[in-house]
Amino acid sequence: MSSSASSASQALPFGRLTTAMITPFSPDGSLDLDAAQKVATQLVDQGNDALIVNGTTGEAPTTTDAEKVQLVKVVLAAIGDRAKVVAGVGSNNTAHSVESAKAAEAAGAHGLLVVTPYYNKPPQEGIKAHFTQVADATGLPVLVYDIPGRAGVPIQTETLLALAEHPRIVAVKDAKGDVAATTKVLANSDLFYYCGADELNLAWLAMGAVGIASVVAHVASEPYRELIDAVVRGDLTTARTIDRRLVPAVEAIMTRTQGAIMVKAALKLAGVIEHATVRSPLVEATQVQVDGLTTDLKTAGLIA
Repeated sequence: MSSSASSASQALPFGRLTTAMITPFSPDGSLDLDAAQKVATQLVDQGNDALIVNGTTGEAPTTTDAEKVQLVKVVLAAIGDRAKVVAGVGSNNTAHSVESAKAAEAAGAHGLLVVTPYYNKPPQEGIKAHFTQVADATGLPVLVYDIPGRAGVPIQTETLLALAEHPRIVAVKDAKGDVAATTKVLANSDLFYYCGADELNLAWLAMGAVGIASVVAHVASEPYRELIDAVVRGDLTTARTIDRRLVPAVEAIMTRTQGAIMVKAALKLAGVIEHATVRSPLVEATQVQVDGLTTDLKTAGLIA
């Protein structure tokens, strides 16, 4: 990465390349903190500016509050000041999210990922109040996670524009996939956008997203770094070439079952982690799924 690209990344709240990191488990289902540090170190070595821990890909619905704090601390210890750690603190209980945000700040996190409250489907005023209360609870910058496919409700454009007025709500991880809505927010606010859907990375960067918050980057950080840098310098030809080469990997990891399942299988194939253990209600990838994943990762040039 060039010095100019590096300095530009540092000026952004969470840089340009961010991975929504897995939570490694031992075969008995306990946290594998050594593996977490290994994954985090490799991701930063490969060009990540920030790591999101305790998000959906980190199987946050199945980890305890104490485990979440442990994960923030061990990842921070592993990567030092080389990258930022963004802690997922979202839930469908505002009071719980506020307490989680305070705990993450106390553990040393650099920012917060806050997802739309899920399952209880609050109205837009409730969504606005939720994000505002969490942002008020700490001094950390907030990355709002808009993912209606999981939450059940979108964050409407008007709500995002209102949230943009909060001094600590600085960015959006966008997995809504609405070109017009995203463009309108970009045109009418100072929010930084990070693409939260790997199949849309190039399109969102071309629209004005400053970076990506990726799952596939667990095994594709280096090409994604090249893709982002190509867009930044206006070289869309190179960016398209990289994006199209990675299509098989994106399909294999993100479309055949839950992403956390497949990306753990991919990391095991790549020799980064020893165990692909997930916590119930997730289940490990089947041999058929692993065989297909192997073929697709080879086609994308990500494993030998």
